[in-house]
Amino acid sequence: MLPVIALAALAAWSAPAFASCGADFCSVVSGWAAGSAAMEPGRSFDLRYEFLDQNQPRAGSDKVAVGQVRKHHDEVQTINQNLVATYTHNFASDWGFSVVAPVVDRDHEHIHNHRGAQIDESWNFTRLGDVRVVGRYEFPLKDGSDNSYAAGINGGLKLPTGQFDVTNAKGAVAERSLQPGSGTTDGILGFYFHQQLLSAGADWFAQIQYQRAMNSRQDYRPGYRTSIDSGIRKGLTEGFSAQLQINLVWKGRDSGTEAEPNDSGGRFAFLSPGLSYAVSHATQIYGFVQLPAYQRVNGVQLTADWALMAGVTTRF
Repeated sequence: MLPVIALAALAAWSAPAFASCGADFCSVVSGWAAGSAAMEPGRSFDLRYEFLDQNQPRAGSDKVAVGQVRKHHDEVQTINQNLVATYTHNFASDWGFSVVAPVVDRDHEHIHNHRGAQIDESWNFTRLGDVRVVGRYEFPLKDGSDNSYAAGINGGLKLPTGQFDVTNAKGAVAERSLQPGSGTTDGILGFYFHQQLLSAGADWFAQIQYQRAMNSRQDYRPGYRTSIDSGIRKGLTEGFSAQLQINLVWKGRDSGTEAEPNDSGGRFAFLSPGLSYAVSHATQIYGFVQLPAYQRVNGVQLTADWALMAGVTTRF
C-alpha cells in the first residue's frame, strides 16, 4: 500500500470560493490515499485537474431559471478548469510542509440589467491563483492489535499571489468573487485523524479545517470557510482501490463595498466516489466525481450538478 501524502497537503487545497458568479474549486481531499499510518520522510508532488460547469442558478436550496430572481447581474454560467500543483516535503514522519499553487482557467457569462436593457458580459482568463503554504505536525502513532492510527494538526497561510483586477476585452473589471485571487492573506488551521484497518484491507480519515481572511484588500474581504471531510478507502486488487468521501462546507458572507454579501456564502454537502491505481510503489493516479447532496446558498448563486477531478501523485 502506498503511504499517504502528508495531510497538510490534504487540507491545503480544498477551499472553494462559493459566490454568486460561481468561481469554485473541488472540495475533494485528493492527497489522502492508502497506508495512512505511514508518513515517510521525503518529498512528493501531486498534480490534479478539476472541471466544474456551474450553469444552475439557485436561490436558497431551490433551482431557479436565469433571471427568475432579478438582480443587477443575472448570472448565466461559469466554467472552471483548475490545475492544482502540490509540493510536499516531510522532514520526518511527524512533521513537514506543503506548498499548493493553482492555475485557474475561468469562463464566466452574465447578463447586466442596465436601465431596462439586457447586456451580455463575459470574462475568459487563465491566471495563477492564491498560493497556500501549510505546515503539519503529527502526534506519535499508536499501534493497536489490528490497526494503526494517528492524529495531527496543520496550519498556515493563503497568500495574495492571485490577480484580483482581471478585466475582459472591453476593459470591464470582473466581480471580486470571480477573480483568480482574493487579494487577502488568510489564516488556515485544521485537525485530522486517520486509521488503518489492516484486517479489512481499508483505511479512513476525518478532518476539520477553518480558513479566515486576516485583512481586507481594496474594500473586499472573503467570508470565512469551515470544512469537515471524511473518507474511506478499500483495496479492490493489488493496484486498484475504491474511495468514498463526504465533504461538508460552511461559507460565510463576503464583506466590503466591492463584495456581494447578499449573494455569497452558504452551506454545502457533497458525496465524492473515486478510484485510484498504484502505477508503482511511488506513483498513483486517481479520479473522483463530486455530486452535491445538499446546497443552500445566500441570495442567488450559480451551482454545479457535478464536478470531475483527476490527478497523479508521485514520491521521490
